Amino acid sequence: MDLKAAYDIEHMISTSSKIQHDLWPLDEIDPKTAKFPCCLIWAPLPVVSWLAPFIGHVGICREDGAILDFSGSNFVNIDDFAFGAPARHLQLGREKCCFPPNLAGHTCKKGYQHADYGTAITWDDALRQSIHNFEHRSYNIFTRNCHSFVANCLNRLCYDGSMDWNMVNVAALVLFKAHWIDRMSVVKSFLPFAVVVCLGIALVGWPFLIGLFSFSLLLVEWFMLGTYCVKNLLEC
Repeated sequence: MDLKAAYDIEHMISTSSKIQHDLWPLDEIDPKTAKFPCCLIWAPLPVVSWLAPFIGHVGICREDGAILDFSGSNFVNIDDFAFGAPARHLQLGREKCCFPPNLAGHTCKKGYQHADYGTAITWDDALRQSIHNFEHRSYNIFTRNCHSFVANCLNRLCYDGSMDWNMVNVAALVLFKAHWIDRMSVVKSFLPFAVVVCLGIALVGWPFLIGLFSFSLLLVEWFMLGTYCVKNLLEC
C-alpha cells in the first residue's frame, strides 16, 4: 500500500512537471521588427570592431523576441539594442535548458550547483533574474561586459548541461555558429575593418598590420588569461 502511494505521488509530480514545462511554439525570427525569439544576437562595435572584427556587442532575447543587452553600469537595455541593428543571430533550443520546479526536478547533472547559482522555471524567468542581478553591477569592457550578462543567463538556464559559460565561450559560440542576417550585415561588419587596413598600409606600411595583429592578440590573451588562469578577474 505504501509503495502504491509513493508511486502515485511520484507520478503526480512527474505529470505536473511535464505540464509546467511544456514549451509553447515561438514566433518566427523577424529581423525587420528586430524580434529574435530565444536567440543570441551580435553587432559590430564602433572603433573596436574596425580594428578587430571578431569582437562585437552581444545580447540575448526573450521568448517574445525582445532583445536584452547589458550596455552600461546598472543598466540592461530592453528591446532597444545599444549598437543598431543586429548583424548575426543564433537561436538556442529551450529543450537544452534545465527548468526545475524543485531540487528533485533537475534535468541537468549539476543540480546542487545549479540551485546554488540560481535556477529558473522558464526561459524568460532566467533572463529576469539576470537583469535584476546586472542592474546592480558596474560595466567595464575588460572585466564585466555584455558577454558577462549573456553568460550569466546561460548559466541560470544551465544551457546544454553546462554551468561554465563565460565571456570566451559565449564569444566563440556566436563567432562560429551564429548566422548572418543578410549580405548587408556582412558588409557593415567588415567594410570599416577593410578601410582601416587599406589606409594603415597606405600611410604607415606593413608595420601597421603587425601592430593590428598585436592589438588583436593582446585582447585575446587578456580574456583567455582572465577567464581560465586568474580566478574572479572577469565576472559573469
